[in-house]
Amino acid sequence: MTRQNTTRPTATRRPPSRWTKLGATFATLLLAGTLVTMADHAAFAQARPSSTDILEALKPAPKTRGLTTTPKQMEDQKFLQTIRGKTRALTLDERTKVADIAKDKQKIDLEVYFDYNSAEIVQRAVPDLMELGKALSSPELRGGTFLLGGHTDAKGGEEYNQKLSERRAAAVKKFLQEKFQIADESLVTAGYGKEQLKKPGEPFAAENRRVQIVNLEVKQSASK
Repeated sequence: MTRQNTTRPTATRRPPSRWTKLGATFATLLLAGTLVTMADHAAFAQARPSSTDILEALKPAPKTRGLTTTPKQMEDQKFLQTIRGKTRALTLDERTKVADIAKDKQKIDLEVYFDYNSAEIVQRAVPDLMELGKALSSPELRGGTFLLGGHTDAKGGEEYNQKLSERRAAAVKKFLQEKFQIADESLVTAGYGKEQLKKPGEPFAAENRRVQIVNLEVKQSASK
């Protein structure tokens, strides 16, 4: 009697998922204020970017020879010089101007957790901020001007959310300065409250609670 071969074919294992390509260069630091499930935490841990990922996302585009600095670029650079190193909260006009400059600049997505209704950085947020600090301290980014723009979800009043977003951005700035001695004038903080929801269709989603990290430096073009 012939025995049938019962050996099952070996399943092809898919390679582990990698950190998704940092496309379009926009970068957002999410400050989640709610608890997450173990599954959510594990999924995020796999996608957690390294300092190299952050560096690549925030690096300015290569200079193009033959292009001159535009009047708008000159105006933007002059404005940024006036707000670098400010310790007070930016005015509404200043916040709006910074947001306009930031639209087409380099950014990256991170998740750094805050406790609900708090601006105090908790221990589980430290690894991500350490990677951010390493990137901002690199020769390629050192000396640039970076926006730490705080955002909240739509829950709560406008004035309260405005203040909370400012405190969270300031907390990130303080951490980076204390751990990496990043110059005060290199980090501009701004609070946007619930003005700029990342997910307008889900106004209470954790993704809306964030701090944007944007490379604001207006780079001079190469000489002709």
